[in-house]
Amino acid sequence: MSEDTENTERTRRLVAAWRGAERKLSRSLLEPTVGELLAPLAGAPYDMDAPADVYGDGVVEALERRVAQLLGTQDAAFFPTGTMAQQIALRCWAGRTGNPVVALHPLSHPEKWEGQALSAVSGLRVVHPTTEARQPTPAEVTELREPFGTLMLELPLRDAGFLLPSWEELEALVEAAREREAVVHFDGARLWESTVHFGRTLPEIAALADSVYVSFYKSLGGLSGAALAGSREFVEETRVWRHRYGGQIFRQFPQALSALAGLERELPRLPQYVAQARVVAGALGTAFAESGVPWSRIHPQEPHTHQFQVWLPYEADRLTEAGLRQAEETGTVLFRRWSPDGPPGLSVTELEITAPGLSWTESDVKEAVAAFVARL
Repeated sequence: MSEDTENTERTRRLVAAWRGAERKLSRSLLEPTVGELLAPLAGAPYDMDAPADVYGDGVVEALERRVAQLLGTQDAAFFPTGTMAQQIALRCWAGRTGNPVVALHPLSHPEKWEGQALSAVSGLRVVHPTTEARQPTPAEVTELREPFGTLMLELPLRDAGFLLPSWEELEALVEAAREREAVVHFDGARLWESTVHFGRTLPEIAALADSVYVSFYKSLGGLSGAALAGSREFVEETRVWRHRYGGQIFRQFPQALSALAGLERELPRLPQYVAQARVVAGALGTAFAESGVPWSRIHPQEPHTHQFQVWLPYEADRLTEAGLRQAEETGTVLFRRWSPDGPPGLSVTELEITAPGLSWTESDVKEAVAAFVARL
């Protein structure tokens, strides 16, 4: 059996086990059927007898107004993907500042997951305030050795463990950029759930930046899509570039309806998810300490959002197989896929706590860990 065939078969088994499980901490993006994804659209907060959208009017405009209202900005524009949104935002700021250099973290999404599009498509160049797996410090921004036009902050920084700075650190980071005569852009793909850690409202957070990107599917359960928010003049310019980049799509009502539904249903629940993530993380730490595994790490120890990392000293395939067998044999999904990272022999996985995980107690977590470890 070829490696591709083995991977396909394992994915099929994983998804089947996840779908059939009675207990899980969240639902994987691979689980829903087409019918399950379409069903909630009819209940979205929008007049279903209104005309369908054409090139961004109608329900798309309603979504843009809602996002601007939630973030406290003058305007917002819908984009089919977050990659397109951020490419355009950073390109527009480069034109306005006259400086094509973007200061960002090497673990940020444009650096890791966009195929060097900042340089290949937009002609921009990047500098890194730090290479450590954490948010940069204000001093590091201040001490960058060359001028930069834009400071981009990913909030939270996913690949470092969904890490956020403190509110005071965020204010200082923004101030450091201003002192360097740079603008500030927030990659807020998961900004919606960051209010708990910051202890501030979405408008207070967004007010620190010159522009903000938000996602509709990562935490809100939407089908796809993103938005850029900021001043009316800036957002209008991004609409021009959206057309140039091929993002002026004829109909987008499924994405817009699902985003409106997510803003109504999921957004108010995110603080509950964050609180429960902290319960689960604490229970995991205790359970692994008592389980006999040689080492474990919950990162961050107290999650900043409803997502965090778990590290164990085993090969990734072994851990993924143990989680798969646990799901198939017990109907409980604790962990999904693991990836090798760091020194050889260490692996990491991400946990997200959503509605299915709200009922889990500390005892439930410890029981699930014992069942998982028994299958290693």
